[in-house]
Amino acid sequence: MTVLREIATGVHVLRHPVLEVNATLVVGGEAALVVDTLSSARQAEDLLAAVRRVTALPLVVVNTHHHFDHVFGNAIFAGVPIWAHEEAAALIGPALRERAVLAFPELADELACTTPTPATALVRSAQEIELGDRTVQLRHFGRGHSIGDLVAVVPDADLLIAGDLVEQSGPPQFDDAYPLDWPDTVAGLLALLTADSQVVPGHGAVTDRRFVRAQHEQLADLAWLIREGDADGAPAERVAAKSAFPQEIALPAVRRGYLHLNQP
Repeated sequence: MTVLREIATGVHVLRHPVLEVNATLVVGGEAALVVDTLSSARQAEDLLAAVRRVTALPLVVVNTHHHFDHVFGNAIFAGVPIWAHEEAAALIGPALRERAVLAFPELADELACTTPTPATALVRSAQEIELGDRTVQLRHFGRGHSIGDLVAVVPDADLLIAGDLVEQSGPPQFDDAYPLDWPDTVAGLLALLTADSQVVPGHGAVTDRRFVRAQHEQLADLAWLIREGDADGAPAERVAAKSAFPQEIALPAVRRGYLHLNQP
């Protein structure tokens, strides 16, 4: 049975065994918010059942970004508002499913029964979601892990739901990221956090400001290496080898950084 774990008053997290991706439930007095809907319709059905064991309130959904493991359960929540950054919503469609099948063939059967469903409510920079006796703030601080990253802030719980701008169970992923922008975006998150804040990452265990600061330093060091390497004409492989991240993780970041620096 899929179970949500309460980490603060009225805030529950499901850490799914597939990719260790997190979905979060924030319960208010009149409505409840579900942040991210997992990788498939089947997973989302389990998530919705777990949500309904906690609350019968009307639901609102937020997608932190467009990657399939965070949005492909959207169809199971059809009929409720689904919020996402406008750039993220535009990328949710059949082509995204095709790429997911190629990358994760072990999920092909589940994905074949899943209909990619874009968000229905769009955010450009900020939006407040009223849940009755609590407000959740949606914020876009800039590009980072993707072109359309949103975070959800629960001020009364001193809690931030960061999506894949922060990853705990493994290093950040750069396949379609913006490595030169990512450090500034995470700096925006850090400005919201206190020493007691809890941070729900996109993948892995709930963490804190210290962890986010350390990941920010790694991202900033990588961005500096990319800029220096581009100025020196250094091969991407040589720059990636200097990073704190494994070379197979850093190499796509360096290549994308070089691409962004040299765009007309």
